[in-house]
Amino acid sequence: MPDRDADPLIVAISSRTLFNLEDSHALFEAEGIDAYAAFQREHEDDLLAPGIAFPLVRKLLGLNEGAPPEAPRVEVILISRNSADTGLRIFNSIAHHGLSIKRAAFSNGAPPFPYIRPFGADLFLSTHAEDVRSALMAGVAAATLLPAQAPQDRHERQLRIAFDGDAVIFGDESERVSREGGLAAFTEHERANAGEPLSGGPFRGFLDALHRLQAAFPVGQDSPIRTALVTARSIPAHERVIRTLREWGIRLDEALFLGGRAKGPFLEAFGADIFFDDSAHNIESARGLVAAGHVPHGVANSA
Repeated sequence: MPDRDADPLIVAISSRTLFNLEDSHALFEAEGIDAYAAFQREHEDDLLAPGIAFPLVRKLLGLNEGAPPEAPRVEVILISRNSADTGLRIFNSIAHHGLSIKRAAFSNGAPPFPYIRPFGADLFLSTHAEDVRSALMAGVAAATLLPAQAPQDRHERQLRIAFDGDAVIFGDESERVSREGGLAAFTEHERANAGEPLSGGPFRGFLDALHRLQAAFPVGQDSPIRTALVTARSIPAHERVIRTLREWGIRLDEALFLGGRAKGPFLEAFGADIFFDDSAHNIESARGLVAAGHVPHGVANSA
């Protein structure tokens, strides 16, 4: 039995990540809010197709199996720029798919990110880049998911999450050394500082919360959660990463040190339900193979 006083993992998502709303969004872009609202009311009984984050959400909510309703292990909260009126179609689709989503905020066109922190969200996923940046600035792990068809689910029940290291799990100080001095300077810097833990990045808190959730389940292949670090680092820059995670007391099930190889094929082989990276280039490598969330943080995203 879970601890009834324990905090659940809380994930906030936008409606366009959960469902495929691209046709109605295109109408909004072309004809404005009134045409969009009329379309949603006319079609509120038409079920929406799953969006890019749908398999992830289904697996997250599946982690509540065996937990009492008053003490879920995971909560998913809908954060939407729709109005409650136009959002009725979304709720009808949520009910049809049997998703246990009980909390929502509809901002009716206003930026919805101010509600993310009061909900206690550990992670925010949206298609709206400005909302994602605002959430990051407020200290919430956040990523931009580009709209796409829901990816194929290769692991029916096991949730698989992959992370980049620098500027995502860790701070971007080492990446700054690489950009300013090149690979040789980066390698020497990491070798010289191998015993010095890296600072935490924007996803450090989410990783902590995910690790606490993992601890509720057995370790090994049969665990319902499996995590991976997928980084461009190579030997000898691996040592500082390993020592940092050891210092934090964080377990990652797999670690791939790719030395600059394209990440997409490795993420497909891992079977990631979602991958987080600060590099737009790496997101492009992963898109179409797995759901990929861009984290607009660090030197790679400086203006």
